[in-house]
Amino acid sequence: MRYYGDEALGLIETLGLVPALEAADKMLKAANVELISYENIGSTLVTIMIKGDVAAVRSAVEAGKEAAEAVGTVTAYNVMPRPISSVGDIVSVHDIDL
Repeated sequence: MRYYGDEALGLIETLGLVPALEAADKMLKAANVELISYENIGSTLVTIMIKGDVAAVRSAVEAGKEAAEAVGTVTAYNVMPRPISSVGDIVSVHDIDL
């Protein structure tokens, strides 16, 4: 799904794919958010990116962080309320088509 910067952006970076998938699952179940993309950074780092309204993204990132920590390691997480639209070019490299 292409991200245009018109909504909040939530990111969770984990060590390995298993905690990243756990985070994605919990984020999508916790709030009305949409999965944008993922990124395999290297050195087994994986980042999952979601979008939605600010409150939903904050809630989803918190739930995803806790879920990922239960099965692995979270290296970083962040909520960006309304990043500039050019950020969309970066986070949409591996966008998810639903």
